[in-house]
Amino acid sequence: MLISTRGRYALRVMIDLAENQGDGYIPLKEVARRQEISEKYVEGILKILVKNGMLDGLRGKGGGYRLAKAPAAYKVSDILWLTEEELAPVACLARGAKPCGRAPQCRTLPLWQGLNKVIMDYLDHTTLADLIVSDADHPD
Repeated sequence: MLISTRGRYALRVMIDLAENQGDGYIPLKEVARRQEISEKYVEGILKILVKNGMLDGLRGKGGGYRLAKAPAAYKVSDILWLTEEELAPVACLARGAKPCGRAPQCRTLPLWQGLNKVIMDYLDHTTLADLIVSDADHPD
């Protein structure tokens, strides 16, 4: 499994919005600047996240983006599934994969199934709240 740039950037954008959620709607330009990602690339990611209910967007003066829910309500797996074609470590375990004819005698299948379970359990049990830095983490 290799997480794409889009998946990594989507997580960075979500973390940025979570860490700055007290600022209300946050303009795309601010997120792009802080994360050092082109505005055009961030815009594409934000569209995906808004379309899928992860973010609220507001146009016009004072507009921008904000989380639709509390950071603890976002599983990392849910964010990555929006941006990645697949998270399985091998093709035979991918979503919608046709059953492999070699599965009954495949010596490595249990290994890949175990790895897939570890990956998905980890991503399913890690939330955006686990990834953000709060003000309490950085005392003045």
